[in-house]
Amino acid sequence: MLTSLQLLEATGISRATLNNYIALGLIPKPVVQKPDAQSQTKARQIGYFSSDAISRIQYIQQLKKNGKSMTEIVRQAQSSDFSQSAGSAPDIQQPEEHPSTVAESSAAKEPNSANTGTLRLTIDQIPYAAYMVNYNFEIVWYNEEARQGLLGNFERLPGDIKERNALAYLLKGNLGQSSANREAILDFHVALSKGRISRTDLMSLLPTKLGGIGNERKTASEFAQAFPWGSMTQLPLGLIALDGKMQQYCVYASYYREGILFVYVPGNMGSDSLLDLLGRRDEVIRNLLKKRLPVLTDVAVLVTDLQNSSRICTELPPEEYFELINQIWETMEAVFRRYYGTHGKHVGDGMVYYFFPQPDCNYIFNALICSHEVKAEMRKISKQWQLRKNWLNELYLNTGLNEGQEWLGVFHTETRVEFTVLGDTINHAARLSDFARNGTIWATKNLLGKLSSDERHRVSYGIHRKNQDELAILVSSSYSRIAELLDLSAPKHEKMRDIAALPVTEIFDIRSTG
Repeated sequence: MLTSLQLLEATGISRATLNNYIALGLIPKPVVQKPDAQSQTKARQIGYFSSDAISRIQYIQQLKKNGKSMTEIVRQAQSSDFSQSAGSAPDIQQPEEHPSTVAESSAAKEPNSANTGTLRLTIDQIPYAAYMVNYNFEIVWYNEEARQGLLGNFERLPGDIKERNALAYLLKGNLGQSSANREAILDFHVALSKGRISRTDLMSLLPTKLGGIGNERKTASEFAQAFPWGSMTQLPLGLIALDGKMQQYCVYASYYREGILFVYVPGNMGSDSLLDLLGRRDEVIRNLLKKRLPVLTDVAVLVTDLQNSSRICTELPPEEYFELINQIWETMEAVFRRYYGTHGKHVGDGMVYYFFPQPDCNYIFNALICSHEVKAEMRKISKQWQLRKNWLNELYLNTGLNEGQEWLGVFHTETRVEFTVLGDTINHAARLSDFARNGTIWATKNLLGKLSSDERHRVSYGIHRKNQDELAILVSSSYSRIAELLDLSAPKHEKMRDIAALPVTEIFDIRSTG
């Protein structure tokens, strides 16, 4: 029997590699036993490996030298000849070491493996083809196995997110050459879209029409009934390989607010370590987002701030002020989720949310409806606190909306990931939020101009202008430059000068379709 220290010294691999081999089932898990009674170690338990572990690792190393991928090695490990081939590898002289010394060293150096029996697969260690898409099926992350085996072995993805359609890469890759595979790939992704998109709509997302694909045969609702889904789905997928043989996959689809993670496990191989990884949802999505490359994308930005927050903070006891802010955030979070808003980085007690293109709805209209519902919810919160405190203060969230094409990236630490959009789109939305008063919603002409005619007719908007008698009159469906609405020569309006020529309008109401 060998300790992990002996095994590492004999094979020259790292402890992380050893843990990965164990998690993938290439090396049997160590047998955890109490240390010898005569040893001086303080460790309560020590993990011991069988003596053939060295030859198995050496055989894996030889397969890697021969150009085998980890996916191929794992697949071969399921065959009966793996152990025979591994057993024929020449033995390596085991180092001699006093049992007590080995036990102490082993216990000190492997707190996450033999000592506890816990071996965790990570995103970087997935040996199968894996990629993540947003709900427009645009690639936001992939591993090397997916790039080589499924997505066409490209050198690098384009910066524009609209040019990263996963289906286009799959259908143009090696496995997408046959019409049967194309049909299977399309139907499979419709099934996993959770009823949000039909096969016709899915094909419309492709940048070019590809031959060999028939008309729509099944709807998303039919697939949703056939495959009930939760936070994770496991479905079979059969694709014809380049040699003409049918390759069966067990595909895991794990759903997150930010998109869908696909993992293609060949054959009928079980993967307890993969299921354990996918079960750690917060850890998985945090690590995926950290690896997400900046992309150029269309985005609607909503910035909202609490009016007179400094005065309110002064008037309330600290615990009540934080209670108020937490109530606002908790209430508005549900509204933003309903309209697919993504929380962004913001300083202070305000909020920034991004709205990205969706396959089944207009992201710009989502931002508008969301701002309208946020305003309504804030009225309720204000009334609650007026009754509670018996004060006359009105609580307002002042909102600015803008739309544009900007670079999206993430700022992250070990425990936190925040989306960030760079450029004038968010800067102008933030300035509009500063400009808005008493809970009003202001949007740019650019944003409303991106709506369809039917959507724009549902929005009540305009500018209040003064007549000759200095009375404010609403001019519906109109815009104005900031310079015409403010005295920019006043010092308090200095920060509005950079948007002086920006055409804007006030949003009053959004009518329902009924």
